[in-house]
Amino acid sequence: MFRNKVLVSLMAFGFAAALPTAVYATELVTNGGFESNGGNGQLGYNTSATGWNISGGYTFLFNPQTGTTSGTSADNSGANGQYGSLWLWGPGNGSANGLTTSPTGGAFIAQDSDFQQAPIWQTINNLTIGQSYAVNFDWAAAQQEFFNGPTADQWVVSLGEQSQATATYNLPSHAFSGWMHQAFDFTATDTSETLSFFAQGSPQGPPPFALLDGVSMQAVPEAGSGAAMLLGVVGFGMFARRRARSAK
Repeated sequence: MFRNKVLVSLMAFGFAAALPTAVYATELVTNGGFESNGGNGQLGYNTSATGWNISGGYTFLFNPQTGTTSGTSADNSGANGQYGSLWLWGPGNGSANGLTTSPTGGAFIAQDSDFQQAPIWQTINNLTIGQSYAVNFDWAAAQQEFFNGPTADQWVVSLGEQSQATATYNLPSHAFSGWMHQAFDFTATDTSETLSFFAQGSPQGPPPFALLDGVSMQAVPEAGSGAAMLLGVVGFGMFARRRARSAK
């Protein structure tokens, strides 16, 4: 009887130990929340975000700012760039549009989607050819302060030669879209591929800015893995019941 209890306990421990490996995939994106950065400023000009690259473009990094209505520096202290300081419309400058930090509560980037456009990107390594990967991120549409009029924004996301785009968000003057979550699935065609984000939009009034945060990329579990795990749980339960009956 003691031996049976030990065997059941060991099996339970082994199953529990194996469960996280089966459920949680490895995160492939470096600094997907942009928390490791060089401060408020223009990426590629006077600031940087660890793991990310940009060649030109008009992309700004904003950090949280305590003591403000929005919680972010985007509509308060702003950020400095090659053409001077830049702010986004928000509670800090007279527009009660709901501008706030992202769902993660940390830093985010804002890319002009009509002026000096250039993608932000990083190389993803250790991919399996033919494997599906889920790319998740949070995004929003915003506008530059001191300008008036509606704008439109979207993100084009690429992995290697494959591209997918979010819906286009049409924004009224001085508005903010609120944060939205997006998920795309890509299939790897090489062991290392470039993951990039490119903002597109149109300015009928102020410069449009697309916001980005919470970027994540993980392998999509194979369809049979969940079923196999469920069968394992059921099988273990039946084994334990039979052992319990034998002990009685």
